[in-house]
Amino acid sequence: MRNPVGPLPSSIYWRRRVVALCLLALVALLVFWAVNSGGSGGGKGAQAPTGSHTPVTTITAGPAPTGSHISGRPGGRDTSGGDSDGSTSGSSAGTTSGATDGGSAGTTQGGDTAGANSAAGASGSTDSGGGNGSSSGSGGQLPAGSTLPDCAPGSVQLSLRSVSNSYAPDENPAFELRATNSGAVACKIDFGPAKAVFTITAASGNTHTWASDDCPAPGHGSYLLQVPAHSTTTYTQHWNDKISSPRCATPKGQTAGPGTYLVSAQLPGYAAKQVSFVLSAD
Repeated sequence: MRNPVGPLPSSIYWRRRVVALCLLALVALLVFWAVNSGGSGGGKGAQAPTGSHTPVTTITAGPAPTGSHISGRPGGRDTSGGDSDGSTSGSSAGTTSGATDGGSAGTTQGGDTAGANSAAGASGSTDSGGGNGSSSGSGGQLPAGSTLPDCAPGSVQLSLRSVSNSYAPDENPAFELRATNSGAVACKIDFGPAKAVFTITAASGNTHTWASDDCPAPGHGSYLLQVPAHSTTTYTQHWNDKISSPRCATPKGQTAGPGTYLVSAQLPGYAAKQVSFVLSAD
């Protein structure tokens, strides 16, 4: 054993023995490790190694909730189509309301404006001249005390025209005073008989025939109209061919005769505007 006998040198046989012993020792270590690792977790009372996770055998339920429960299904709005509180049906209902009938009718918010507004403008009327005339306006009539700023002559220009150049005996002349706002902010103009004064004189002799402030009807002191930004408001003055005198004096109530007449319109702060028209004999 100590001196191996063979055809090869003895050193080779010793090396083979050392390799065989090492293999035997390695196998023994593997067997020992397998036996110890397999039995460590199965024995009664064995402890799990540090850092390992052991399953929880029981789960203790928490306290039962005492608040109200939401029984409805989570999600967005109800789309079932039925009526319910706080729901919108068909179209949205909100704080903004209005009616459209060729234009918009109702109250305009944001400018303290109220009245009727349409595509052609809202119209209203007021008697002037002691029943000898009437007037109407477009652009949105405003309530008394409106906080809309007054129009400034620098941004609003006035123009006057007769609706017709000649009027038959059965026709009442009408005159349009237009206010054009070139500014970027809406404003108001008082077209009441005390502010917007229309005066008609006979071209021959320049005699006084009628004026809107000769004998104004009670209760028609102001007639406020809105002039929208970059838009035009038209105020129409009607005359029924009757003669009037200042302060309701006589003569009055007589019918003006045929001929050529001049009508002028004057507003405080603005230059007077004047046009001519004819009352025909037939």
